Amino acid sequence: MRTQVLIIGGGPSGLLLSQLLEKQGIDTVVLERKTRDYVLGRIRAGILETGFVELMRQAGVSDRMDKECFIHDGTVIAHGDEQFRIDFTALTGTPVVVYGQTELTRDLYDAREASGGKIIFEVENVRIHDATSERPHVTYEKDGRELTIHADYIAGCDGFHGISRQSIPVDVRREYEKIYPFGWLGILSETPPVHHELIYSSSDRGFSLCSMRNENLSRYYIQCSLSDRPSDWSDQLFWDELKRRMPTEYTDRLVTGPSIEKSIAPLRSFVTEPMRWGRLFLCGDAAHIVPPTGAKGLNTAASDIHYLYHALVDMLLDGDAEGLERYSERALARVWKAERFSWWMTSLLHRFPDQSEFDIKMQAAELAFLQGNDHAQISMAQNYVGLPY
Repeated sequence: MRTQVLIIGGGPSGLLLSQLLEKQGIDTVVLERKTRDYVLGRIRAGILETGFVELMRQAGVSDRMDKECFIHDGTVIAHGDEQFRIDFTALTGTPVVVYGQTELTRDLYDAREASGGKIIFEVENVRIHDATSERPHVTYEKDGRELTIHADYIAGCDGFHGISRQSIPVDVRREYEKIYPFGWLGILSETPPVHHELIYSSSDRGFSLCSMRNENLSRYYIQCSLSDRPSDWSDQLFWDELKRRMPTEYTDRLVTGPSIEKSIAPLRSFVTEPMRWGRLFLCGDAAHIVPPTGAKGLNTAASDIHYLYHALVDMLLDGDAEGLERYSERALARVWKAERFSWWMTSLLHRFPDQSEFDIKMQAAELAFLQGNDHAQISMAQNYVGLPY
Protein backbone atom coordinates (compact mmCIF):
# COMPACT_ATOMS: atom_id res chain seq x y z
CA MET A 1 0.00 0.00 0.00
CA ARG A 2 1.09 3.58 -0.63
CA THR A 3 -0.12 6.88 0.77
CA GLN A 4 1.07 10.45 0.90
CA VAL A 5 0.88 10.81 4.70
CA LEU A 6 0.88 7.84 7.06
CA ILE A 7 -0.46 8.71 10.50
CA ILE A 8 0.42 6.45 13.44
CA GLY A 9 -2.23 6.80 16.12
CA GLY A 10 -6.01 7.03 15.82
CA GLY A 11 -6.68 9.44 18.67
CA PRO A 12 -8.00 12.97 18.20
CA SER A 13 -4.77 14.51 16.90
CA GLY A 14 -4.17 11.81 14.28
CA LEU A 15 -7.81 11.86 13.16
CA LEU A 16 -7.87 15.66 12.97
CA LEU A 17 -4.73 15.73 10.84
CA SER A 18 -6.20 13.08 8.53
CA GLN A 19 -9.47 14.98 8.18
CA LEU A 20 -7.78 18.31 7.50
CA LEU A 21 -5.49 16.83 4.87
CA GLU A 22 -8.37 15.07 3.12
CA LYS A 23 -10.07 18.47 2.74
CA GLN A 24 -7.02 19.47 0.68
CA GLY A 25 -7.11 16.33 -1.45
CA ILE A 26 -4.13 14.73 0.31
CA ASP A 27 -4.32 10.96 0.83
CA THR A 28 -3.73 9.54 4.31
CA VAL A 29 -3.80 6.23 6.15
CA VAL A 30 -4.25 6.00 9.94
CA LEU A 31 -2.88 3.07 11.95
CA GLU A 32 -4.41 2.45 15.39
CA ARG A 33 -3.31 -0.20 17.88
CA LYS A 34 -6.70 -0.51 19.59
CA THR A 35 -10.32 -0.71 18.44
CA ARG A 36 -12.54 2.30 17.82
CA ASP A 37 -14.62 1.43 20.90
CA TYR A 38 -11.50 1.28 23.06
CA VAL A 39 -10.33 4.72 21.90
CA LEU A 40 -13.79 6.17 22.54
CA GLY A 41 -13.83 4.61 25.99
CA ARG A 42 -10.94 6.75 27.19
CA ILE A 43 -12.14 9.64 29.36
CA ARG A 44 -10.01 12.71 28.82
CA ALA A 45 -10.09 16.47 29.22
CA GLY A 46 -12.58 18.56 27.32
CA ILE A 47 -11.42 22.19 27.52
CA LEU A 48 -10.67 23.50 24.04
CA GLU A 49 -8.79 26.62 23.10
CA THR A 50 -10.19 28.77 20.31
CA GLY A 51 -7.43 27.54 18.01
CA PHE A 52 -8.59 23.95 18.42
CA VAL A 53 -12.21 24.95 17.80
CA GLU A 54 -11.21 26.70 14.58
CA LEU A 55 -9.29 23.62 13.40
CA MET A 56 -12.42 21.51 13.93
CA ARG A 57 -14.39 24.00 11.86
CA GLN A 58 -11.77 23.97 9.11
CA ALA A 59 -11.98 20.16 9.12
CA GLY A 60 -15.76 20.31 8.68
CA VAL A 61 -16.53 18.42 11.90
CA SER A 62 -17.76 21.17 14.22
CA ASP A 63 -21.56 20.99 13.83
CA ARG A 64 -22.30 18.94 16.95
CA MET A 65 -19.58 20.68 18.94
CA ASP A 66 -21.01 24.11 18.08
CA LYS A 67 -24.51 23.00 19.13
CA GLU A 68 -23.68 21.09 22.31
CA CYS A 69 -20.55 22.72 23.74
CA PHE A 70 -20.44 24.96 26.78
CA ILE A 71 -18.83 28.38 26.45
CA HIS A 72 -16.79 29.32 29.52
CA ASP A 73 -16.03 33.02 29.84
CA GLY A 74 -13.88 32.54 32.92
CA THR A 75 -12.80 30.36 35.81
CA VAL A 76 -12.77 30.53 39.60
CA ILE A 77 -9.54 30.41 41.63
CA ALA A 78 -9.97 29.58 45.31
CA HIS A 79 -7.65 29.50 48.32
CA GLY A 80 -9.42 28.17 51.37
CA ASP A 81 -12.64 30.20 51.53
CA GLU A 82 -11.15 33.05 49.53
CA GLN A 83 -12.06 33.04 45.85
CA PHE A 84 -11.90 35.25 42.80
CA ARG A 85 -12.80 34.93 39.14
CA ILE A 86 -10.57 35.31 36.08
CA ASP A 87 -12.79 36.70 33.31
CA PHE A 88 -11.27 35.36 30.10
CA THR A 89 -13.62 37.13 27.73
CA ALA A 90 -13.33 40.52 29.42
CA LEU A 91 -9.54 40.28 29.62
CA THR A 92 -8.77 38.76 26.21
CA GLY A 93 -11.97 38.87 24.16
CA THR A 94 -11.84 35.06 23.97
CA PRO A 95 -13.57 32.30 25.97
CA VAL A 96 -12.78 28.59 26.10
CA VAL A 97 -15.06 25.76 24.99
CA VAL A 98 -16.00 22.71 27.07
CA TYR A 99 -16.70 19.70 24.85
CA GLY A 100 -15.68 16.22 25.90
CA GLN A 101 -12.70 14.65 24.15
CA THR A 102 -14.70 11.44 23.73
CA GLU A 103 -17.38 13.31 21.78
CA LEU A 104 -14.80 15.22 19.76
CA THR A 105 -13.09 11.94 18.83
CA ARG A 106 -16.43 10.36 17.94
CA ASP A 107 -17.16 13.27 15.58
CA LEU A 108 -13.80 12.79 13.88
CA TYR A 109 -14.28 9.03 13.51
CA ASP A 110 -17.75 9.54 12.03
CA ALA A 111 -16.39 12.08 9.55
CA ARG A 112 -13.49 9.87 8.49
CA GLU A 113 -15.77 6.86 8.00
CA ALA A 114 -18.40 8.88 6.12
CA SER A 115 -15.78 9.99 3.59
CA GLY A 116 -14.13 6.58 3.29
CA GLY A 117 -11.00 7.54 5.17
CA LYS A 118 -8.53 4.70 5.62
CA ILE A 119 -8.22 3.71 9.29
CA ILE A 120 -6.67 0.34 10.12
CA PHE A 121 -7.45 -0.83 13.66
CA GLU A 122 -5.80 -3.43 15.88
CA VAL A 123 -2.36 -3.27 14.33
CA GLU A 124 0.64 -4.70 16.15
CA ASN A 125 4.44 -4.44 15.99
CA VAL A 126 4.47 -1.15 14.08
CA ARG A 127 7.97 -0.29 12.88
CA ILE A 128 9.22 2.83 11.09
CA HIS A 129 11.92 2.31 8.43
CA ASP A 130 14.16 4.67 6.48
CA ALA A 131 12.67 7.81 8.01
CA THR A 132 15.66 9.88 6.91
CA SER A 133 15.44 8.73 3.30
CA GLU A 134 13.15 9.94 0.53
CA ARG A 135 11.23 6.64 0.68
CA PRO A 136 10.19 5.96 4.28
CA HIS A 137 7.89 3.04 5.00
CA VAL A 138 6.18 1.39 7.93
CA THR A 139 5.65 -2.29 8.63
CA TYR A 140 2.97 -3.66 10.93
CA GLU A 141 1.15 -6.88 11.72
CA LYS A 142 -2.56 -7.38 11.23
CA ASP A 143 -4.37 -10.71 11.69
CA GLY A 144 -1.05 -12.53 11.81
CA ARG A 145 0.28 -11.03 8.54
CA GLU A 146 3.10 -8.52 8.15
CA LEU A 147 2.14 -5.63 5.88
CA THR A 148 3.95 -2.57 4.54
CA ILE A 149 2.84 0.97 3.79
CA HIS A 150 5.05 3.34 1.82
CA ALA A 151 4.53 7.06 2.43
CA ASP A 152 5.96 10.44 1.56
CA TYR A 153 5.75 11.53 5.19
CA ILE A 154 4.94 9.94 8.57
CA ALA A 155 3.12 11.67 11.44
CA GLY A 156 3.71 10.12 14.86
CA CYS A 157 0.51 10.75 16.84
CA ASP A 158 0.76 7.60 18.95
CA GLY A 159 1.25 9.00 22.43
CA PHE A 160 3.96 8.87 25.05
CA HIS A 161 4.35 5.07 24.92
CA GLY A 162 4.14 4.80 21.13
CA ILE A 163 6.80 3.74 18.67
CA SER A 164 7.27 7.09 16.92
CA ARG A 165 9.46 8.90 19.43
CA GLN A 166 11.34 5.69 20.21
CA SER A 167 12.21 5.40 16.51
CA ILE A 168 14.38 8.50 16.75
CA PRO A 169 17.90 7.43 17.82
CA VAL A 170 18.78 8.28 21.41
CA ASP A 171 21.85 10.20 20.26
CA VAL A 172 19.59 12.46 18.17
CA ARG A 173 16.83 13.30 20.64
CA ARG A 174 17.13 15.09 23.96
CA GLU A 175 14.48 14.65 26.61
CA TYR A 176 13.52 17.04 29.41
CA GLU A 177 11.35 15.83 32.28
CA LYS A 178 9.98 16.84 35.66
CA ILE A 179 8.07 14.31 37.77
CA TYR A 180 5.71 15.80 40.35
CA PRO A 181 5.50 14.09 43.76
CA PHE A 182 1.72 13.59 43.68
CA GLY A 183 -1.12 12.52 41.43
CA TRP A 184 -4.71 13.43 40.70
CA LEU A 185 -7.50 11.16 41.85
CA GLY A 186 -10.39 11.81 39.50
CA ILE A 187 -13.97 10.59 39.40
CA LEU A 188 -16.70 10.93 36.81
CA SER A 189 -20.27 11.07 38.13
CA GLU A 190 -23.68 11.48 36.55
CA THR A 191 -24.43 14.58 38.60
CA PRO A 192 -24.92 18.26 37.70
CA PRO A 193 -21.76 20.39 38.04
CA VAL A 194 -21.41 22.31 41.28
CA HIS A 195 -20.71 25.50 39.30
CA HIS A 196 -21.18 26.67 35.73
CA GLU A 197 -17.43 27.30 35.42
CA LEU A 198 -14.37 25.38 36.62
CA ILE A 199 -13.16 25.88 40.17
CA TYR A 200 -9.41 25.50 40.78
CA SER A 201 -8.91 25.30 44.53
CA SER A 202 -5.81 25.38 46.72
CA SER A 203 -6.18 24.37 50.35
CA ASP A 204 -4.07 23.29 53.30
CA ARG A 205 -5.09 19.71 52.48
CA GLY A 206 -4.05 19.96 48.82
CA PHE A 207 -5.43 20.84 45.42
CA SER A 208 -8.89 20.12 44.02
CA LEU A 209 -10.68 20.83 40.75
CA CYS A 210 -14.39 20.95 40.02
CA SER A 211 -14.96 20.39 36.31
CA MET A 212 -17.64 19.04 33.99
CA ARG A 213 -18.39 17.22 30.75
CA ASN A 214 -21.98 18.35 30.30
CA GLU A 215 -24.96 19.53 32.37
CA ASN A 216 -25.45 16.07 33.90
CA LEU A 217 -21.89 14.73 33.89
CA SER A 218 -19.30 16.10 36.30
CA ARG A 219 -15.59 15.50 36.64
CA TYR A 220 -13.88 16.13 40.00
CA TYR A 221 -10.26 15.78 41.07
CA ILE A 222 -8.26 15.89 44.28
CA GLN A 223 -4.50 15.83 44.74
CA CYS A 224 -3.41 12.51 46.20
CA SER A 225 -0.30 10.51 47.05
CA LEU A 226 1.40 8.57 44.29
CA SER A 227 1.19 5.51 46.52
CA ASP A 228 -2.62 5.67 46.59
CA ARG A 229 -4.78 3.33 44.55
CA PRO A 230 -8.32 4.11 43.35
CA SER A 231 -9.56 1.23 45.48
CA ASP A 232 -8.25 3.05 48.57
CA TRP A 233 -10.90 5.69 48.02
CA SER A 234 -14.57 4.86 48.39
CA ASP A 235 -16.95 7.31 46.78
CA GLN A 236 -17.91 8.66 50.19
CA LEU A 237 -14.29 9.21 51.18
CA PHE A 238 -13.71 11.09 47.94
CA TRP A 239 -16.75 13.38 48.34
CA ASP A 240 -15.89 14.12 51.96
CA GLU A 241 -12.32 15.05 51.05
CA LEU A 242 -13.41 17.16 48.09
CA LYS A 243 -15.72 19.17 50.35
CA ARG A 244 -12.86 19.84 52.76
CA ARG A 245 -10.88 21.43 49.92
CA MET A 246 -13.68 23.53 48.40
CA PRO A 247 -14.89 26.97 49.48
CA THR A 248 -17.82 26.47 51.86
CA GLU A 249 -20.04 28.41 49.45
CA TYR A 250 -20.10 25.33 47.22
CA THR A 251 -20.15 22.44 49.67
CA ASP A 252 -23.88 22.61 50.38
CA ARG A 253 -24.81 22.74 46.71
CA LEU A 254 -22.49 19.89 45.67
CA VAL A 255 -24.59 17.00 44.34
CA THR A 256 -22.87 13.67 45.03
CA GLY A 257 -23.52 10.25 43.56
CA PRO A 258 -21.86 6.99 42.61
CA SER A 259 -18.76 7.29 40.46
CA ILE A 260 -18.92 5.76 36.99
CA GLU A 261 -15.15 6.04 36.52
CA LYS A 262 -12.34 6.48 39.03
CA SER A 263 -8.62 6.70 38.32
CA ILE A 264 -5.35 8.20 39.49
CA ALA A 265 -3.10 10.07 37.06
CA PRO A 266 0.53 10.91 37.89
CA LEU A 267 1.70 14.38 36.90
CA ARG A 268 4.74 15.06 34.75
CA SER A 269 6.20 17.68 32.46
CA PHE A 270 8.04 16.18 29.48
CA VAL A 271 9.45 17.46 26.18
CA THR A 272 11.56 15.74 23.56
CA GLU A 273 13.62 17.66 21.02
CA PRO A 274 13.61 17.71 18.07
CA MET A 275 10.07 16.87 16.97
CA ARG A 276 11.26 15.88 13.51
CA TRP A 277 13.61 13.20 12.25
CA GLY A 278 13.88 13.10 8.50
CA ARG A 279 10.33 12.53 7.23
CA LEU A 280 8.96 11.54 10.64
CA PHE A 281 7.14 14.26 12.56
CA LEU A 282 6.03 13.92 16.18
CA CYS A 283 2.73 15.37 17.41
CA GLY A 284 1.03 15.62 20.79
CA ASP A 285 1.91 13.23 23.61
CA ALA A 286 4.47 11.49 21.40
CA ALA A 287 6.59 14.61 21.86
CA HIS A 288 5.43 16.30 25.05
CA ILE A 289 3.36 15.89 28.20
CA VAL A 290 2.01 18.60 30.50
CA PRO A 291 0.37 18.35 33.92
CA PRO A 292 -3.42 18.58 33.52
CA THR A 293 -3.46 21.85 35.49
CA GLY A 294 -4.40 24.46 32.90
CA ALA A 295 -5.81 21.98 30.35
CA LYS A 296 -2.99 22.17 27.82
CA GLY A 297 -2.45 18.51 26.84
CA LEU A 298 -5.02 18.18 24.06
CA ASN A 299 -4.51 21.80 23.04
CA THR A 300 -0.76 21.52 22.56
CA ALA A 301 -1.45 18.51 20.33
CA ALA A 302 -3.81 20.70 18.32
CA SER A 303 -1.13 23.36 17.84
CA ASP A 304 1.26 20.68 16.55
CA ILE A 305 -1.41 19.60 14.07
CA HIS A 306 -1.86 23.20 12.96
CA TYR A 307 1.83 23.59 12.15
CA LEU A 308 2.19 20.16 10.53
CA TYR A 309 -1.02 20.40 8.51
CA HIS A 310 -0.03 23.71 6.93
CA ALA A 311 3.53 22.50 6.34
CA LEU A 312 2.35 19.32 4.57
CA VAL A 313 -0.12 21.25 2.41
CA ASP A 314 2.59 23.73 1.42
CA MET A 315 4.95 20.91 0.48
CA LEU A 316 2.59 18.45 -1.21
CA LEU A 317 0.51 21.01 -3.11
CA ASP A 318 3.00 23.82 -3.74
CA GLY A 319 6.44 22.25 -3.32
CA ASP A 320 7.31 24.69 -0.52
CA ALA A 321 9.44 22.88 2.09
CA GLU A 322 9.94 25.74 4.57
CA GLY A 323 7.08 24.67 6.86
CA LEU A 324 8.41 21.13 7.17
CA GLU A 325 11.97 22.36 7.70
CA ARG A 326 10.82 24.65 10.52
CA TYR A 327 8.08 22.42 11.97
CA SER A 328 10.03 21.34 15.04
CA GLU A 329 11.23 24.87 15.77
CA ARG A 330 7.76 26.40 15.48
CA ALA A 331 5.95 23.66 17.40
CA LEU A 332 8.48 23.62 20.24
CA ALA A 333 8.37 27.39 20.67
CA ARG A 334 4.69 27.15 21.56
CA VAL A 335 5.03 23.86 23.46
CA TRP A 336 7.55 25.31 25.90
CA LYS A 337 5.26 28.26 26.65
CA ALA A 338 2.44 25.82 27.41
CA GLU A 339 4.83 23.79 29.57
CA ARG A 340 5.71 26.94 31.52
CA PHE A 341 2.06 27.80 32.10
CA SER A 342 1.13 24.28 33.24
CA TRP A 343 4.17 24.17 35.56
CA TRP A 344 3.25 27.58 36.98
CA MET A 345 -0.37 26.64 37.70
CA THR A 346 0.70 23.33 39.21
CA SER A 347 3.28 25.01 41.43
CA LEU A 348 0.80 27.68 42.48
CA LEU A 349 -2.09 25.46 43.54
CA HIS A 350 -0.66 22.19 44.93
CA ARG A 351 0.89 21.21 48.22
CA PHE A 352 4.37 19.71 47.84
CA PRO A 353 5.78 17.20 50.37
CA ASP A 354 8.94 19.21 51.01
CA GLN A 355 7.35 22.66 51.21
CA SER A 356 8.57 24.91 53.99
CA GLU A 357 6.43 27.51 55.74
CA PHE A 358 8.22 30.10 53.60
CA ASP A 359 7.19 28.27 50.42
CA ILE A 360 3.56 28.19 51.54
CA LYS A 361 3.66 31.93 52.28
CA MET A 362 5.04 32.52 48.78
CA GLN A 363 2.15 30.56 47.25
CA ALA A 364 -0.32 32.67 49.22
CA ALA A 365 1.44 35.86 48.12
CA GLU A 366 1.36 34.76 44.48
CA LEU A 367 -2.37 34.05 44.72
CA ALA A 368 -2.97 37.43 46.37
CA PHE A 369 -0.99 39.14 43.61
CA LEU A 370 -3.00 37.32 40.95
CA GLN A 371 -6.25 38.29 42.68
CA GLY A 372 -5.40 41.97 42.89
CA ASN A 373 -3.38 42.68 39.74
CA ASP A 374 -5.03 43.20 36.37
CA HIS A 375 -1.84 42.53 34.43
CA ALA A 376 -1.31 39.20 36.22
CA GLN A 377 -4.89 38.21 35.41
CA ILE A 378 -4.46 39.19 31.76
CA SER A 379 -1.32 37.05 31.55
CA MET A 380 -3.11 34.05 33.04
CA ALA A 381 -6.16 34.54 30.82
CA GLN A 382 -4.04 34.84 27.66
CA ASN A 383 -2.28 31.58 28.44
CA TYR A 384 -5.43 29.73 29.47
CA VAL A 385 -7.48 30.60 26.37
CA GLY A 386 -4.45 29.78 24.23
CA LEU A 387 -1.53 31.70 22.79
CA PRO A 388 -1.74 32.42 19.05
CA TYR A 389 -0.30 29.89 16.61
